[in-house]
Amino acid sequence: MLFIIATPIGNLKDITLRALEILKSVDVIFCEDTRETRKLLNHYQIEKRLFGLHQHSSEEKIKSLLKQFNDIAYVTDAGTPGVSDPGNKIVRAAVELNILVSPIPGPCALSAALSVAGFATDKFCFLGFLPHKSKNKIYEQIRDSKITICFYESPHRIERTLNDLKERLNAERQIVVCRELTKKFETIYRGDISAVGEAMKKKIKGEFVVIVAKK
Repeated sequence: MLFIIATPIGNLKDITLRALEILKSVDVIFCEDTRETRKLLNHYQIEKRLFGLHQHSSEEKIKSLLKQFNDIAYVTDAGTPGVSDPGNKIVRAAVELNILVSPIPGPCALSAALSVAGFATDKFCFLGFLPHKSKNKIYEQIRDSKITICFYESPHRIERTLNDLKERLNAERQIVVCRELTKKFETIYRGDISAVGEAMKKKIKGEFVVIVAKK
């Protein structure tokens, strides 16, 4: 059995009892970065063998490791594996080997941000991280969207992205930017693009979820 386990996105208390039980019971834990996962395990006094697997791991390596153990957990550095995070390659390999896969739900920056945005969420589009280049079509999609748009952004690009949104969308379009969710410096910025951009000047450290209200 392969368990896909969601882990905290910041506050280490944000993990389910079931997730902890499974992390303690499995034969081995596959993870995106052994150093990050070890911090979580040490916090909960869990001793377990770790193997690093990520989006750059070869299919041959993944399948070889999957064959060696009966019960396996897979975690990423934070949040839900497979949601703009590694995980799909491991799941696909397990399915091809006829290994049962079970989700252990929990923290996800996307759903956490949507829950506090106050925008319509009956329908929404998640864009992951915006591409570094050729963003015209993406901005057109955001500009014309009839549903809520969500995406992740990094600290070294958030200021430029907000400026681009201001130039390409109506500057009065409502957005929410969530910074460092569940962490010490958690901040949620609300308002039109201009106001949020102004409020966030020089406050670009951390990880961001950007939510744009529908047109």
